[in-house]
Amino acid sequence: MDLTTFLIQCLNAFQYGLLLFLVASGLTLIFGIMGVINLAHGSFYMIGAYLAYALAPVVASAIGGGFFATLLVGVVLSVVFGYLLEWAFYSYLYERDHLQQVLMTYGLILVFEELRSLLVGDNVYSVEIPQVLAGSIPLSEVMTYPTYRLFVSAICLVLVGAMFWVFARTRLGMMIRAGASNREMVQSLGIDISFLYRVVFAAGFALAAFAGMVAAPVSTVYPGMGGEVLIICFVVVVIGGIGSIQGALVAALLIGFVDTFGKVLVPGAAGVMVYLAMALILLWKPDGLFKAG
Repeated sequence: MDLTTFLIQCLNAFQYGLLLFLVASGLTLIFGIMGVINLAHGSFYMIGAYLAYALAPVVASAIGGGFFATLLVGVVLSVVFGYLLEWAFYSYLYERDHLQQVLMTYGLILVFEELRSLLVGDNVYSVEIPQVLAGSIPLSEVMTYPTYRLFVSAICLVLVGAMFWVFARTRLGMMIRAGASNREMVQSLGIDISFLYRVVFAAGFALAAFAGMVAAPVSTVYPGMGGEVLIICFVVVVIGGIGSIQGALVAALLIGFVDTFGKVLVPGAAGVMVYLAMALILLWKPDGLFKAG
C-alpha cells in the first residue's frame, strides 16, 4: 500500500468513524441517562436517509432549496418527531424492565420498516450530491478524493465540537451529565426530568437522522440499512462505555479504522475484525474505555 492509498483509506476511516459517532452518541445517551435499551435507534438513521431522498423534491418545489435546505428541514422534522416519539412511547419505558424495553423498541423497528415500505417502497434509491460538492481534490497525479466526503467529515467535526461544548460549558450539559450519574438526585433538585429526557431523546434522534441524511449520497438509501448501523453502534457504545460521549468518540474512530483497513488488508476476515477488537478491549477494560460523565 503506497502513501497516497494509505491517506485515502485514513480519510475514509475518519469519515466513517465520525458518522458512527453521531449515531452512537445518541444511543449511549439514551441508554446511559434514560436507562432504555433502544433497538429502534438504527431506524432513526434509516429515517434520516429516507428523509434526504423524499424531502429533496418537496423542498425544491416549495422553497426552491437544494440539498442544504433539505438537511435543515430534515433536522427540524427529526427533532419534532423525536420529541413526540419520546412522549408517546418511550416515556412509558423508564420503569419497565429491559425485556419490555427490547420488545417495545423491536416492535417500533417493525412499524418503521412497514411504514417505509408503504410510503416509499422497497427499492434502492440514490440521493444526488449537491453540485458545489460534486468534484474531487487531487491527492496525486492519478488519484483524487471526493469533495463531498471531506464535507461530511468537516460538518461532523463541527457537530462533535458543538456537542462537547454543550456538555462541558452549558447548564443543559451539566444537567445531562448529572442525570447520567444520578437521575434521582437531579429530580430531587427540582429539575424537570421528563423535559430533560425529551430533549436528550430528540437530540439523539436528530443526530442519528442527520447522519443518515449526510450519508445517503454516499451509501445510497435501501431497506434494512438501520439494522446494519445499529449493530455496529452497539459495539461502539460497549467499547466506549455506556453513557460516555468521550468514549463513544474514541470507540467510533477506532472502529472506523479497524473496519476500513480490515476490508483493505484482510478482506476475508474483515467482518470479524471489529468484534475481535471489541473482545480484546473488553478483556482489558470490562466496563469500556471511559465512564459516563
